[in-house]
This record gives sequence, C-alpha cells and structure tokens, in this order.
Amino acid sequence: MMKRSTIVGMAVMALILSACGQGGGGKAAAEGDMAIGAAEGAKVTVVEYASTTCAGCAAWNEQVWPDFKAKYVDNQKVRFVFREFPTPPQDVAVAGFLIARCAGEDKYFEVIDHLMRSQADMHSGAAPRDVLLRTAQAAGLSEAEFKTCTSDKAAIAALEQRIRQASAAGVTGTPTFMVNGQIVNDKSLSGLSAHIDPLL
Repeated sequence: MMKRSTIVGMAVMALILSACGQGGGGKAAAEGDMAIGAAEGAKVTVVEYASTTCAGCAAWNEQVWPDFKAKYVDNQKVRFVFREFPTPPQDVAVAGFLIARCAGEDKYFEVIDHLMRSQADMHSGAAPRDVLLRTAQAAGLSEAEFKTCTSDKAAIAALEQRIRQASAAGVTGTPTFMVNGQIVNDKSLSGLSAHIDPLL
C-alpha cells in the first residue's frame, strides 16, 4: 500500500512537471469511476486498474482492448470501468490522468488510449512533458489549460483518494482486472471471457 507521503510526493512532482514548461473493487460504483459500455447495474462489470506509464497496461491496450471492446463494450454487454493507479514514473502518470479528466468524460478514454500509445515515444527519448502537452492539445486543451489542469490541487486530492480506494480493494500492481469484484489473473481475451460469459 502506498503511504500518504508517497502520494503527496507524486502530487508535488505533478506540480513541478507543469511548472517546467469510496467504493472498492466490487461491482458497485466508486467515486470518480470512468465507465463505458453497459449502464450501471449491468449483469457484468469489468474493472481495470491501470496506469498510463505501465508497459503491461499499454500492451493490453494495444493487443487485447480492441477485441474486448468489440466483443463486450460496443454492444453494451458489459460495463467497463477504468480506475487510475499510477505507477513509476508516477509524476508522468498523475499528470496524464489529470489531463484525461480535464479533457472531459467524452474524451477521457481517447486520451488514455493516446497516452498508452505514447509510452514508446517516451521510452525512445521524448520529453514526458512534451508528450503530455501534445496529448492535452490533441484533446482541445491549450498550454495554459494544461498547466492549470496538472496543478489542480482538488483534482490531485481526488486522485489520491481513488488510489487509497484501489489499495483498500487489494490492488498492488497494474494492470489488475476484476469481473464482478473477483480478480482475474489471466488478462487475455479468452481468460477474461471465461469469467464473463457464464455471467451474461
């Protein structure tokens, strides 16, 4: 579990970055949930705890998410919930999540997808701030709005609370998937389907 000092440190790093240029793991909704697909109360709710700086999350986003989305989300069979759980470099992940929320609910998943796909750019030497700013601008935010967004103390405090909720639900790493509150270790489409299909 992350200590408060670590989380506060993440928030401070998010502030520095910008200056440079109640729920749980179950089927019930948690404060701040971002969801697509079926409406709340659906037979099946799949929760992904992920980070925009997690290589495994980016791989799942690229290799599994398109087929998962087509099979379960686009046709409203499953409610898919994305919950934020920043991983190193945490300052970059925190800033990314703040940008996604500032972009608005209608663009949230688009921004998350863009950030996942941008990991390769950062690994090849692109400055994280440049990647984050480019992502924010693609979502319609100005540089001034980007700076305001990534230094919003209330938004950082809300993210801190969501991290505590995830830790309380037993999340220790990313990506972590839960189907109706049960952790599923096999993150492949077939592995997730084996837990989802009997519930539909």
